[in-house]
Amino acid sequence: MGPEWVAIIALVALFVIGTLLPINMGALAYVAAWFVGMYALNLDEKEILAGVSGDLILTLIGVTYLFAIARNNGTVDLIVTTAVRAVGGRVALIPWVMFGVTALLTAIGAASPAACAIIGPIALGFAGKYKINPLMMGMFVVHGAQGGGFSPISIYGTITNSVMEENGLETSEMTVFLASLVVNLIMAAILFVVLGGRRLMSERVDPDDNLAERLHSGGATVPARGTGADAPTTTAAAGMRTDQMLTLIAFVAVAVIALAFDKNIGFVAITAAVILAMLSAKEHKGAINQIAWPTVLLVAGVSTYATILTKAEAPEFVGNWAAGLGAVAIGALVLCYVGGVTSAFASSTALLPVIVPIAIPLIVDGGIHPAMFVAALAVSSTIVDVSPFSTNGALMLANRPETVSEQTYYRQILTYSVIVVVVGPLLVWAALVLPGWGV
Repeated sequence: MGPEWVAIIALVALFVIGTLLPINMGALAYVAAWFVGMYALNLDEKEILAGVSGDLILTLIGVTYLFAIARNNGTVDLIVTTAVRAVGGRVALIPWVMFGVTALLTAIGAASPAACAIIGPIALGFAGKYKINPLMMGMFVVHGAQGGGFSPISIYGTITNSVMEENGLETSEMTVFLASLVVNLIMAAILFVVLGGRRLMSERVDPDDNLAERLHSGGATVPARGTGADAPTTTAAAGMRTDQMLTLIAFVAVAVIALAFDKNIGFVAITAAVILAMLSAKEHKGAINQIAWPTVLLVAGVSTYATILTKAEAPEFVGNWAAGLGAVAIGALVLCYVGGVTSAFASSTALLPVIVPIAIPLIVDGGIHPAMFVAALAVSSTIVDVSPFSTNGALMLANRPETVSEQTYYRQILTYSVIVVVVGPLLVWAALVLPGWGV
């Protein structure tokens, strides 16, 4: 049995065990990486450990540390209240605003994980405060990031279009971009309907109700304009605490430095968190305990095993087998699934340059429309980033609202990601590949 088969079988085994038993899948993945790496690939332990994504781990730690501080001093509640006031208290609009803002960030060039790291904790803060389904809110952020992720000036879009040009394929930047945007919009709309969005449409909230309590101001409040003792209370604009003002400045600085200057958001976020912690050391001494350490273990282990899969050349093995099938359309479907399944555990950015060249024989010899097929591969390989093992899904898990337990939220995201992995590539293939087959 070749190493690619050993790696694939071990992946299935750790997924089954991690689903059936309450064992952190990251720990299982480390065990699988050790055994498969040493005894199937003849790697030493340093080579195996080199596969862990330090960038992703630092992002998880830095972002959750920063937002733990923001929760402690009431800044997250302040942002939530301000944004709800901006949409006139219409709760149903909040998920769509989060979708749109995240899509805009990735469309203008932000890395998908960076956009999710910035918007995700704020969006999930809304979910906790206003009883919006946390799964819907978290997935809206991820789908928003993927919806804008293939614009001509985005990271995904640039990679995909460059790979097509390098391999002599006809490019169509807008085809890939619009395919991703439309598919993610449709998925968001389905989530909105299924997970209680229609109920939200009739709801209005007064963002000033109990504002003093939500801001953790600990001081006197100023009566709002109105009459009687029952008038809602709010903190005067001048009453915003200094630490909350500094935290808001830190948020803006993190976004600007990470997005405009292309700096690692993990380093930037943890630097901001440390500075804020130094300014109020006693208040934030417990913030470090709020970092999502089980999620860090989950992602560290799975990213390590994803590297083992790559070293075993499992994706190429399945992809080449698909390309060699006599039925071109079926081969295209298999490749869409290869992209989806692999990307659910590994980096979409790293996968796109690999999977597009594998598809060239099907495009050249099978008469499949190049732009539509590449769009199908691109969408299939990125809609699965809702997975808790991917960067974006892990960020949502790490910043879950306190209203839902980590294990419950993990299972919700995992269940949804399994549905997306199983159904998504098939529907994308049917919508994009079949109509252009034989063109």
